[in-house]
Amino acid sequence: MKKAFITGITGQDGSYLSRFLLSKGYEVHGMVRRTSLINTSRIDDIFYNTEFKDCFFLHHGDMLDMISINSLIKKIQPDEIYNLAAQSHVGVSFSQPDYTANIDGLGTLRVLEAVKQNDLASHTKIYQASTSELFGLTQETPQTENTPFYPRSPYGVAKMYAYWITVNYREAYNMFACNGILFNHESPVRGETFVTRKITRGLARIFYGLDRGPLSIGNLNAMRDWGHAKDYVEMQWLMLQQNMPKDYVIATGKQHSIRDFITWACNDLGIDVEFSGQGLDEIGVIKSIKEDNRFLSIGDTIIKVSKKYFRPTEVDSLLGDASKAKKDLGWEPKLTAREMCTEMIEADLKESKFNANK
Repeated sequence: MKKAFITGITGQDGSYLSRFLLSKGYEVHGMVRRTSLINTSRIDDIFYNTEFKDCFFLHHGDMLDMISINSLIKKIQPDEIYNLAAQSHVGVSFSQPDYTANIDGLGTLRVLEAVKQNDLASHTKIYQASTSELFGLTQETPQTENTPFYPRSPYGVAKMYAYWITVNYREAYNMFACNGILFNHESPVRGETFVTRKITRGLARIFYGLDRGPLSIGNLNAMRDWGHAKDYVEMQWLMLQQNMPKDYVIATGKQHSIRDFITWACNDLGIDVEFSGQGLDEIGVIKSIKEDNRFLSIGDTIIKVSKKYFRPTEVDSLLGDASKAKKDLGWEPKLTAREMCTEMIEADLKESKFNANK
């Protein structure tokens, strides 16, 4: 039975990856901070399921603590490591740049160094969660594995260090270590402060009268390449099943704006939204609504733009080209961004309806 060690196991990708690896017959070990033990909802169905009591384990540790990382890797002797732990909110990285650099950059170094110190370089394969934010101020479109990096946030800069230190350890110590440059990937368990989940959850709560509109959003013109986390964790696994370590861009090759995503979510609620105005004055108004709703009416402003959610340096457009992954690994995304949005809004509607009926 293969052993996998996942940092960031309580996050979106960690929860989907855990299920995927368990379905493949892995013994799965996850590292959690003590504070994360109050936020295990994404994996509770695994952790408290007796079916997995002999193959799913959580361990205390911290990406800031080399000793805990080193001792866990020494104890577990994993065949595969998936380093998913990060301060992954781009906006937050501007207010917490030091913490972001320490977790996202040096945290990766600590994982690599622990493998080296424990003489596991020839045994353990390492996946490093990279990001499309590396491309930032894009130098070409679409972005490939050869596109120059130009990060536009402390998060992107920290991830660039993590990317290159992974490459360096691969070349210096003959490690099987690779980067997955994943473009935006979402799901119903995405964190509530990330824009896609903020939209679906926020609109669902307004729909059921739990919150009053309008929903405040930042840059509506930002263009992103969105995929589903369920598809992307499969690619993380595929990368570690190869004979040679390589870095891959993982993307759908299709691009949509924040405004498009809002329109989809509103349509799933039976709402036709019409946008007017420009920049900070742009609003989204309900043009029509299919069913009677005592909380919403035609003519209501449901979306407004807030300067609060703009970043000091914006990333206007990201579009990935995953041709290399398709060629080498036969990987293609199964779910579209539109289908993903529907899945997210349905889950948030279910939760909001439950809360409204309490």
